[in-house]
Amino acid sequence: MATDADEAQTTLPVGTPEVDGAARRPTRERSSVRGWFLEWVIIVVVVLACTVGIRLFVIQTYSIPSGSMLPTLQIGDRIIVDKVGFHIHRGDIVVFARPPLEHQDYADLVKRVVGLPGETISSADGNLYIDGKLLSEPWLPKGPQAYTGQLGEDDPNAQFDLPGPVRIPAGEYYVMGDNRTDSEDSRFFGPIPRSLIVGRAVAVVWPLSQAKGL
Repeated sequence: MATDADEAQTTLPVGTPEVDGAARRPTRERSSVRGWFLEWVIIVVVVLACTVGIRLFVIQTYSIPSGSMLPTLQIGDRIIVDKVGFHIHRGDIVVFARPPLEHQDYADLVKRVVGLPGETISSADGNLYIDGKLLSEPWLPKGPQAYTGQLGEDDPNAQFDLPGPVRIPAGEYYVMGDNRTDSEDSRFFGPIPRSLIVGRAVAVVWPLSQAKGL
């Protein structure tokens, strides 16, 4: 005959595996949810950090604000700029911070490198000369836009203007727009120091119909 104590043990099976598992299951589920959430937070933070890092230090896109680089670059074109480990050569298109003598409101400008450190640049009959030798410029458009001369009588910094000659200091570059008759460039603000150059333009990526390498 079962005692009251036996009946209590039968109806209240304390400590059995079934009861312990049921008690632990909500804790496991909460831990799993917290772990999943934490994992995604870490992933998002890493992705954002990589995106910001790439933008700040590796590559960046810029929009062309003016027609000074026509027809190579159209107003509104978006270009990719390499900001790390690039070397500057004649003919490269570079993005650089606004020089002190530039009065336009653009924070960054886009021009082509035509003169290198230590060279003497001049112009005659609408052509450029480097150290007295005619410079071949296959990137220029055909027609009057390619005429390279003085900016005009109202140029406040005539010491940098052409026909020159202008001696380019060490560590500086003479830059010009491909649209020579409508480009405020080194003829106005002088050669730019290497420290102002943000990067080298490598491609047009927008609009897609105009995508190309530079």
